Amino acid sequence: MNSEKLSRRKTIKILGLGAFGILAGGSVIKQNSKRHIITLSFDDGFEKSSIRTAEIYEKYGLSACINVIATAHQDQFELPNEYHKWPAGNFNLWNDLKKRGHEIMPHGYKHANLKDIPFAQAQDLINKCLEVFSKELKDFKAEESVFNFPFNASTPELENWLRSRVRAIRTSGEAVNPLPHKGLFRIGCISFGPDNINNHLEKTISEFLEGPPGWLVYNTHGLDDEGWGPLSSGFLDELLDRLTGAENVEILPVIPALDSV
Repeated sequence: MNSEKLSRRKTIKILGLGAFGILAGGSVIKQNSKRHIITLSFDDGFEKSSIRTAEIYEKYGLSACINVIATAHQDQFELPNEYHKWPAGNFNLWNDLKKRGHEIMPHGYKHANLKDIPFAQAQDLINKCLEVFSKELKDFKAEESVFNFPFNASTPELENWLRSRVRAIRTSGEAVNPLPHKGLFRIGCISFGPDNINNHLEKTISEFLEGPPGWLVYNTHGLDDEGWGPLSSGFLDELLDRLTGAENVEILPVIPALDSV
């Protein structure tokens, strides 16, 4: 790392979150001295985006949180909507990324809205998803996993049933969760789209870091031109650079966050 970059990191640490003043016309935001955890939860498993996301996270010594559809790589996969038309990665890629330290978790069997179908059918789709992961993803254990609901659409019945199947679920709810604690199961998140999310994510993180301690889970998808509500790869790179230079801020996937109690 060159001296210019070291100097920049040092400046960021001194100013705390001053670098987050972009949307406020360059004004300095006061640093909250309490713990803030940020999880960017990347859904759908687009091949190109997932590879690039992992590369950017690795640049800063971080692990990405990537949630994939169990059958999206198969030729017979039926697109749930136009926002899934980009090629998805397969389990060769997911095993490689997992080996490199990234979190690879289930995001449904075929990206159905489980809130809109009968309970038994939704159970069957979740079971099929977990079976594919158990077979295809090395060392995957359902009871240690996070089930990321497609469309963030769950029901109380499905959530209660999943308590005996997985470690945690990610679904609709408040963007800011309590700090991880023993027994935390239901993780809420926020998402934004269908257009580019750079400004919305910037504003959301800035407001979060101004507030009390907590765990922000922001549901992202593809990079650049892929998926619903894409995030620019250049912006992600610059964002992680700033966040890794801020005091009391941790960028973690879901399981390491839960393990940090």
